Amino acid sequence: MKYDVIIVGAGPAGCSAALTARQRNLKTLVVYNADGAMEKAHRVDNYPGMPNISGKEFIKITREQMLEAGAELRKGLVQKIVPMGGSFSCLVENDIYEASSIILACGTARVRTLQNEEELLGQGVSYCATCDGMFYRGKTVIVVGSGGESVEEANYLAEITKVKYCSEKKHDTSKLNENITLIDDKPRAIEKSDEGMKLICDKSEHVADGIFVIRPAIALTQLLPELEVKDGSVYVDKDMATNVNGVFAAGDMVGQPLQVAKATGEGNIAALSAAKYIKQAEND
Repeated sequence: MKYDVIIVGAGPAGCSAALTARQRNLKTLVVYNADGAMEKAHRVDNYPGMPNISGKEFIKITREQMLEAGAELRKGLVQKIVPMGGSFSCLVENDIYEASSIILACGTARVRTLQNEEELLGQGVSYCATCDGMFYRGKTVIVVGSGGESVEEANYLAEITKVKYCSEKKHDTSKLNENITLIDDKPRAIEKSDEGMKLICDKSEHVADGIFVIRPAIALTQLLPELEVKDGSVYVDKDMATNVNGVFAAGDMVGQPLQVAKATGEGNIAALSAAKYIKQAEND
């Protein structure tokens, strides 16, 4: 399906961008994967017009307003954005969407990958069990997980493969299939050897046919490798434009201060810039 703009993130910056995009009559899809920092805020006192509001209520109100304006909302992990010369292909779990422009509003999530993880992606390392699980039917895989979604993916894989599960971050693993073997160690690196794919932990090493790394977020270097990042933040100009033509960014991911008022203002600017970019592209 083709959109004018796909917005990655449904926090203050993403909702603000969606509202402005709809005011400019852009067909808009907003994709988010998990609760952001704003939803965990106990109380917000410095946003004009919304005194003493919880972060969760703030997000609820702004998402409802965004939907009423005509934006579409989809929950799912954006795994890859690919420039296609005039448009972008956006992989959301197993679905592919196309857009004329992209607005990144992913918040403060910082993904620290395992050593060699990115280099071995597609060579025994995967980020999507549904996409690649069938390649390992009857074989042994390791799932490196960080939350509830990774438990679900591991249970799916356990239906077709033998699964070992290693927690990258502490989370509830009580719902793992009883046939899954837990690795009680901290993962550090991945290697490819004659034996197969090897997960290296603090105190142990484990070999499998494939390794699935399932996190609630994707590293920017994997999401859009062409994107310029400085000191951990996405580099943008005054129009919230990144170094990738047609891609804009807003909110906490572009740097300090991490304030909701700043995020909503930047989301507004990013959407106006995206609308201008689309109009110029149509006239060229």
